[in-house]
Amino acid sequence: MAAGGTAPGARRPKAALFLLSCLAAGMAPHWLPEQQRLWPALALTLLLGAYALRTVFLPLLARAAASGGDTPEATAAVALQTPDPWPSIDLVVAARDEEAVIGRLVERLAQVRYPDGRLRFWVVDDGSDDRTPEVLAAYQRRYPQLQVVRRSRDAGGGKSGALNTVLPQLQGSWLMVLDADAELQPDVLERLVPFAEAGGWAAVQLRKAVVNADVNWLTRAQAMEMALDAVIQQGRLASGGVVELRGNGQLLRREAVLACDGFNEATVTDDLDLSFRLLVQEQRVAVLWDPPVQEEAVTALSSLWRQRQRWAEGGLQRFFDYWSSLTGPALPLGRKLDLSCFFLLQYVLPVMAVADLIGAGLTETAPALWPLSFVAFGLSGGAILVGCRRSSEGPDLPVMHPLNLALGIVYLGHWFVVIPYTSLRMALLPKRLVWAKTLHVGDGHGSEEAPEADLTTQIS
Repeated sequence: MAAGGTAPGARRPKAALFLLSCLAAGMAPHWLPEQQRLWPALALTLLLGAYALRTVFLPLLARAAASGGDTPEATAAVALQTPDPWPSIDLVVAARDEEAVIGRLVERLAQVRYPDGRLRFWVVDDGSDDRTPEVLAAYQRRYPQLQVVRRSRDAGGGKSGALNTVLPQLQGSWLMVLDADAELQPDVLERLVPFAEAGGWAAVQLRKAVVNADVNWLTRAQAMEMALDAVIQQGRLASGGVVELRGNGQLLRREAVLACDGFNEATVTDDLDLSFRLLVQEQRVAVLWDPPVQEEAVTALSSLWRQRQRWAEGGLQRFFDYWSSLTGPALPLGRKLDLSCFFLLQYVLPVMAVADLIGAGLTETAPALWPLSFVAFGLSGGAILVGCRRSSEGPDLPVMHPLNLALGIVYLGHWFVVIPYTSLRMALLPKRLVWAKTLHVGDGHGSEEAPEADLTTQIS
């Protein structure tokens, strides 16, 4: 088991308890007297509606009043004084079978502006079977600041294992974790580092922007989803809530990562897990709208299904693993409330919605949770509208008109299938860890999830 990890075997009973609790809560209203049947949903609607208002719309008004619509974080980042001296930074990429994009990535990293001698970039070749090693060897001759670390394909631990392999060799004050398809603006570190240093942050997550949004409706919907996510993240930060890392484009203070015992190899989402480990250690995390990190979106529904199962499983794992710390006295009440509302919206509501339909069918009564749909769709639509209308660097965000907004809202309904299915699988099937990497094809054409069977580790 990886450093700081939680035994995967402890998650199965927790997943079963979560599933049964959600099913009971979703079905119970159908056995209440008819005049009381909507009371539980109305109570949750008031709570989560207030959360949505505080998280999305009140920060929007505050931004408009303070800076004419620009994000205060971006304005502050430009105005901050440059550090003297600049801290050293390591850019780190875990790569497996990335011959299509790894050379392009190295060239992009070499274009990032930063003081001489203060920047190195590392690629962990995670047992690639394609031409990735040969491509990297050629680029090492061109760029002396490129360091390549090779590990065997069966070394285990997925992306977390690859990052842990290189972590002891890093000497920079900061490390920035990137995916192999990442695109950065040349001035990203000149703007990001002053913001991170002046704010005393342990980590800063860049907004993720989809570079291939114009490929099809699915990539366009994912572009809207990334804008929505950044809006909600900034709202949670502004209201004293919790900001979460997103893997690609995360700047981490090295000492903070070491204090967490590195990256957790017993999870399928290293970024979400590290977010909670930083949280329980009272390490502050921020999010920055501009400049963004650009990446490829998956282009097929089958790929999206595999990717979102992994995200859902990792998201639930972190709550199961750190629940006692999240509910303990050390965490401030405001953050507990933020986490509770987020957990209800992201994970509990989809499972309860399925249970509500089952209860309606068994009792031949009308669904009882429909008031909550106003919160779910209102938060989603509002955040998409706010995000896609905001000025932004990087690829153009989808134009907001009724059809695109409807597409974005309907697309987000896939979580009402993914979350219940993943919860059921985690509760019933033998425990396992799945690190399903995304295969990047380059040239802006999109990306695909690797087949699960190739990257599955069974845990006894």
